[in-house]
Amino acid sequence: MALSGIQIYKLLPQTNCKECSFPTCLAFAMKLAAKQVELSACPYVSEESKKQLAESAAPPIRLISLRANGTELKVGNEVVMFRHEKTFYNKPGLFLRVKASDPDLAKKVAAADAYKVNYVGMDFSIDGFAIELDGNPEAAKTVRSVTKRPLILIGNDAAALDSTLSQLAGESTLIYAADSSNHESLADVAKKHKAILAVKADSLEALADLTQKVQARGVEDMVLDLGGKNLGEWLTRSTQARRLALKSNFKPLGYPTIFFAAQNGLDKEAVYASQAITKYAGFVVIDTFAPEMIYPLLVLRENIYTDPQKPIQVQPGIYEINSPKPDSPVLVTTNFSITYFAVANEVEGSGLPAWLVVTDAEGMSVLTAWAAGKFDAERIAKAIKGFNVEEKVSKKRIVLPGHVAVLSGEVEEELPGWEVRVGPREAVDLPAFMKQVLN
Repeated sequence: MALSGIQIYKLLPQTNCKECSFPTCLAFAMKLAAKQVELSACPYVSEESKKQLAESAAPPIRLISLRANGTELKVGNEVVMFRHEKTFYNKPGLFLRVKASDPDLAKKVAAADAYKVNYVGMDFSIDGFAIELDGNPEAAKTVRSVTKRPLILIGNDAAALDSTLSQLAGESTLIYAADSSNHESLADVAKKHKAILAVKADSLEALADLTQKVQARGVEDMVLDLGGKNLGEWLTRSTQARRLALKSNFKPLGYPTIFFAAQNGLDKEAVYASQAITKYAGFVVIDTFAPEMIYPLLVLRENIYTDPQKPIQVQPGIYEINSPKPDSPVLVTTNFSITYFAVANEVEGSGLPAWLVVTDAEGMSVLTAWAAGKFDAERIAKAIKGFNVEEKVSKKRIVLPGHVAVLSGEVEEELPGWEVRVGPREAVDLPAFMKQVLN
């Protein structure tokens, strides 16, 4: 049974050191009891207390890891209902379903495996493949010959699954799916190969009963198929399962979920996948490999699973655009990734050479950082000096973003001998500004 906040407090060091980011050990204990923090945040808890607090410290959604040939995907381990409460941790895996009977199986898998897209400096791709075995245990060999990504095996024949998993020794694979009719045989296969077992039922009550039966057969790692006749019913069940696990610490439903986006037709696949990503799915299986569909899903996933308290950032430094020369202008911006790429892409697309100095503004945009005191004359001057910009240029001229024109005088004081120019407010106007004003 989970411990109360007061019981947890008695097991903590009670030093009120504040290193856990809470003012007192009691406040930390209450958050730990509510599953809103992790025990690892306390640097002084004893090993003896850790053992006693294991249940209270465990995240309410079990961590599940799929591994294959050096690649790993982690899902679960979540502690909040809404990302603004803290953050979501492990992004749902995006898997492409393929059929073992497809004569172009290797070709389709290779094409999807090679897909990669860059978004604000990050490379995105799908996470793995879900194989419908169709009685063909050799399909896994075909897929594995062209990809190293994790696999989901779809089938209900225990013998075929056993044979296929034997070919994937050393991997952590997901089996889909056990129900009330075959859970014993599939649980035995999962236990033998240390695989993760997906379980499905027609209701949350039946699903909770089934997970307990599977656990009794020695399988701890599970994934839930919540069922549902339509999108609304699945959303209701997904929310209920998440709430029961987080708020009521109901262990039988404390597992990641799997969702098949094409279950109601390919025409709604993108819509279904989008909702699954935003509302708690651990694995999202799609049937269509189309870059125009996959790209927005990957971007949506990244935005949902970005820590709302830590904006996406680029590394502060000096960046060369279009092979700048010593007399090329020096542009200044913040390290908020979208701001950086807006500026860099416009300048690069114009073909004009420039030095781009990215200051550390804690990931904030220009106006936000200026209002918060994170983008001022002192920080700009520190960046210019710290990145040795003066050694790279013969013409000491810097261009400030138009939104912070008010800083020009202060920057001149901080950087004697530098010409300070105020650029446009919008990145899209930079090429014209550079051609008309700086040349």
